[in-house]
Amino acid sequence: MPKVPLNRDQAWACILLNLSVPGWGSLKAGRAFAGIGEMVIVLTGLALIGTWMFEWISRIFQSELDNSVAPLPSAWLWKWGVGLVGLSCVWTIITCVGMILEARANEASLRQNPPPRLSDLPKPPKLG
Repeated sequence: MPKVPLNRDQAWACILLNLSVPGWGSLKAGRAFAGIGEMVIVLTGLALIGTWMFEWISRIFQSELDNSVAPLPSAWLWKWGVGLVGLSCVWTIITCVGMILEARANEASLRQNPPPRLSDLPKPPKLG
């Protein structure tokens, strides 16, 4: 499938999609590698944070039930999770800047080749 040149409105729509789910807007803009990479990294980071939160909440419930308390969850889970989510956000911002620059370049090239004006077209013959 050929890549359609982005205009400014499409670029901003893709940026808003990227803000909701990193990578989604990149995929819609035709940047498959960046989109899949951003999504995989952010989902991995969120899974690590979710695992840490599950272990933490499980520990709280066990202490409330007067059961033996499990050791503290590993700090590397949330640290790596936050780092991966941050990395995905930085990659997403770089991709968004690239989309805006591409849209500006596409609009500039369209301005160099304007469509013909209606007044320059030959007049149609008059009917009957």
